[in-house]
Amino acid sequence: MFRTNSRLLRAVGRPNIGQSDRRATWAKWNLLLWLGKQPPSVSAVHASWFLSRGRSVNEECEVKSQAAKMLDGAIVTFLFLFAAAAPNSIAATQSAWLIGLALWLARFTFRPRPTVYRTPIDYLVLGFFILTGLSSFLSYEPMVSIGKLRAASLFTIIYLFAENVPSLRVVRLLGLTLICACIVNVFYTAGERLLGRGIKVYGVSEQSPLYKAGIRDGDTMLEVDGRKLSEPQELISALSKPEKKPLAVLTYRHELQPVFKVPRGTVLVGSNTLEQLGIGSWSRGRDWRATGFYGQFVTYAEVLQLIIALTAGLFVSLPSKRRWAGALLLAALAGFGFALLLTVTRASWLGCLVSTLIILLLGVRRRSLIVIGVLAIPLILGGLFLLRQKRDVAFIDQADQSTTWRETVWREGVNLLLSNPRHLLFGVGMDSIKGHWRQWGLFDSGRLPWGHMHSNLLQIALERGAPALILWLTFLFAYARTLWCSLRSRGQLAWIERGILLGALGGLAGFLISGLVHYNWGDSEVVMVFYMIMGLALAVHRLVGPMGRSKQTST
Repeated sequence: MFRTNSRLLRAVGRPNIGQSDRRATWAKWNLLLWLGKQPPSVSAVHASWFLSRGRSVNEECEVKSQAAKMLDGAIVTFLFLFAAAAPNSIAATQSAWLIGLALWLARFTFRPRPTVYRTPIDYLVLGFFILTGLSSFLSYEPMVSIGKLRAASLFTIIYLFAENVPSLRVVRLLGLTLICACIVNVFYTAGERLLGRGIKVYGVSEQSPLYKAGIRDGDTMLEVDGRKLSEPQELISALSKPEKKPLAVLTYRHELQPVFKVPRGTVLVGSNTLEQLGIGSWSRGRDWRATGFYGQFVTYAEVLQLIIALTAGLFVSLPSKRRWAGALLLAALAGFGFALLLTVTRASWLGCLVSTLIILLLGVRRRSLIVIGVLAIPLILGGLFLLRQKRDVAFIDQADQSTTWRETVWREGVNLLLSNPRHLLFGVGMDSIKGHWRQWGLFDSGRLPWGHMHSNLLQIALERGAPALILWLTFLFAYARTLWCSLRSRGQLAWIERGILLGALGGLAGFLISGLVHYNWGDSEVVMVFYMIMGLALAVHRLVGPMGRSKQTST
């Protein structure tokens, strides 16, 4: 350490000071360096001398240990595992997050300690989390709400990425890993749709045991007593078992998946399976809403919307779109769009449309925008036709039960929010609605399925209070402003960094639009992808600054 600091003093020392002054200066700098601060007496010229070598003053004075290097490499490894798992598995994604976070905390025990960079959203995110914690302790169900703080702490994903991505090259690879990982579930969705699943029945007679249990023409039977159903003979075998317990048949009917109880021993007399079941014909079911690996179509649609925005940002920013990179990005966009259509989720469709429009407005010329708009018309019309075919509703339809359901819970939620000053200031607490909805007369007094408010704005205000909602909106505005300012520095950005920032801004807009009628902020799978993209965007914002550009150039 003495030799290193002596070299530093010889490099930046002044010839007109004496030996005693030099020793005093050395002691002062040594103390400041030990505290992790840059000595104030180092001039901009000397600082630039170190930066030209790809190092800061602190890095010049401390050599990274082997353990620190191993931890840094392990953290980056788990960032890639997170990106690969995020579109496909919540368990693997959360494991990568927790292990990466633990490694990052362990890294602070080794010198030189990692630098913690300030971002424009720090105080807002911290304030929002503090208000969330306060509302949890003041909740009507404190233990339930405090247990939800783990989900609220997912915001640390932002900093795990923003602080630990070492270079723009890693940013690019992480973004491409997320896109490639999502292609896996698109292939799964296409293959599942091609092969079909379950048994879709037609011509169900009134004498059929299925009809008497409630199964109707066009229903798709998916499972029998928890086992997947693929052939009618499997159903007959299950009905023929000498058991008193009725057969539980999981069925898909439009957006619902009811379970019907079919009494055993009720197989009809017949020469074939169709006559014994009392049905005219059957086929593989192919009319369910796509869910990917998540098991929930809204979750899958929201994740696809974010990744489509990222992919569209990269494609629009690509200088030469006729090369293989442009063809691959365009193919990925087509696959993601196909899967999003199969989710038949209107809010996510609208969010994707808005995010794509913003990306195009910022990234292409007016003539190209007109051409793309004309080409998009058949796609929009096809989506509306699919909506009518699969859900038998229009895009905006007052006869649609999901629309009237939302209107009811919004009205009840606003009334509950305004009914007590405590609710306005601190909210009722996360998930306390599930234990008190009867007391508060929510969900049409139980006639509607109970759950949440189906709106980010209302859900956050009701559970955490109006001040928390204001901080949340301010936090997202600060993030959007950061993206906008970074995008304006066109001369400092390569196309792929610009594409990530453009995709992040478009994804934010789509996330907010769909969040008006969905509580996507409370969906862990969705918010983890959202936080990862935010972390990558903030990493780009950091790395294209003066310090970041110098390091990238030197390496």
